[in-house]
Amino acid sequence: MAGPSQILVLTGTEPKSVDLFAPLAQGRDIVPVASLDEALSRLHSQSFDAICISADDSSLWQQTQMLLQSNAIFEVLGEGVAVLHPDSRIVWANATFEKWCGGPAQGRTFCSALGPPKILGPDFDPLANVLLGTCVQTRLQRGDQFLDLRLAPMIDPTGKVQQIIALCHDISTEYHNQQKLDALHQATRALTCLQSDLQAEDRVEVLKHNIRNLTHNLLHYDVIEIRLLDPATQRLKPLLAEGMMAEAAVRELYARTEGNGVTGYVAATGQTYVCNDTANDPHYIEGSHGARSSLTIALRQDDQIIGTFNVESPKLRGFGPQDVQFAEIFCRELASALHTLDLLLVERKATAEQSIEAINHAVSIPVDEILTAATSLLDRWIGHDDEMAETLKSILSKARCIKENILKVGEDIAPQVKPLVTGGEAPCRINQRVLVVDNDERVRKSAHSILGRLGCIVETARDGKEAITLARLSRYDTMVADIRLPDLSGYEVYSALRKAQPNAHVILMTGFGYDATHSIVKAKQDGLRYVLYKPFRVDQLLAALQNLPQGK
Repeated sequence: MAGPSQILVLTGTEPKSVDLFAPLAQGRDIVPVASLDEALSRLHSQSFDAICISADDSSLWQQTQMLLQSNAIFEVLGEGVAVLHPDSRIVWANATFEKWCGGPAQGRTFCSALGPPKILGPDFDPLANVLLGTCVQTRLQRGDQFLDLRLAPMIDPTGKVQQIIALCHDISTEYHNQQKLDALHQATRALTCLQSDLQAEDRVEVLKHNIRNLTHNLLHYDVIEIRLLDPATQRLKPLLAEGMMAEAAVRELYARTEGNGVTGYVAATGQTYVCNDTANDPHYIEGSHGARSSLTIALRQDDQIIGTFNVESPKLRGFGPQDVQFAEIFCRELASALHTLDLLLVERKATAEQSIEAINHAVSIPVDEILTAATSLLDRWIGHDDEMAETLKSILSKARCIKENILKVGEDIAPQVKPLVTGGEAPCRINQRVLVVDNDERVRKSAHSILGRLGCIVETARDGKEAITLARLSRYDTMVADIRLPDLSGYEVYSALRKAQPNAHVILMTGFGYDATHSIVKAKQDGLRYVLYKPFRVDQLLAALQNLPQGK
């Protein structure tokens, strides 16, 4: 049964003003109240046909206007706002809150109106705890919607909670983005496989496989291109192309702001580039069929640009701020993975080279002494005892096999894949047979070490006599001799070596000492083209071994 018809009259400080509204009553009961708080309390517990406000009390009129304005603001807020009775029934709710509830919320309990929601914490009993007189904050889940809930008690002068203000902020977008960020951070840990049993080539392929999976499954990109910057040439070398046109995948691009597409521009400037419309972008060069927009990001390691990451979309303006954010995070992890893989490749190669160098350092001089002794004996027995000569030749062959096998093992166990990011070309491999003649064992060992890295088979002799015997009975591409040997002058050994092998390079070495026999001057008059100054460097040896004409 409906209650009696009533009119609520706010009289303020003028109680007689109630008489002004008597003609409007028309049989309805008039309920006078002196304050706005009393009026609100009556409104929560009773129903009225009308509300009248006395204009004689300006203060009351201003308060009412402010209340109406506040209500209007709450109605248009993106947040959901509700006023709750202490028993959690909804007294009032704004439009946003009621939209989440699927209709009017008044009279329904808070939890039933929202679904009920799943409480994610940190407070798992917020409606009970807010009645203790403190503000409460927690998080709710309604299917795919996530709400940040704040509850504030409204306490009367006696300390009793009269009402509860509930403010709900929809954080679904932020929550899903954070989940995606967490998944991205978790997934990118698998970019580089650190299994020690994988070969260098396999590591690179595993990295490519992981990149494909992440970009497809997590970032949802189907067209991907990754290029790495060669710091020496500024060329952007393709590492991975997925969904790109064949001609685009192998296109020559350089880190330049003009004429090299968006990729070249990004590599040159380091700036993230969003191409919203490929048809009207001055830098864009077609990469995939039907691409309408693209996103290109510089790969950085220690503030150095090491490459570019490019994705394309068939939609106009297909990349928003969140796409840029996630892609930039991914690119940081990708650059780190590339750098880590590079370190592993370089470390493995360096370790292998050090092991081989240590073995070579230990056996090179003893093997050279075997070669020298066997060659000297062979020189004596040739023409006198064929059986002995063949035995000595077999010893020489096996001793030389030791050298060649050490070099071959080094090439087999050291990874042949060039570093992906660090750039720089490995020293050229000369692959020559070289005879080094010097009385100083340190020089002979140094020659083995340096020339061995260049792919040379090195043999050494201690004096001119040993060198000439080796030259007469063996074949060399280059012979390097010191000008101060214990038995012959530099010019004498130069002439003898030239005579023994007219087609080999002959180089003289000097330690900047006094050349009493003027060997270098005489040898230059006789065709010497190159002189090495000890201690020689790799670049000097390269120049000498590569640039000398045959027979000089």
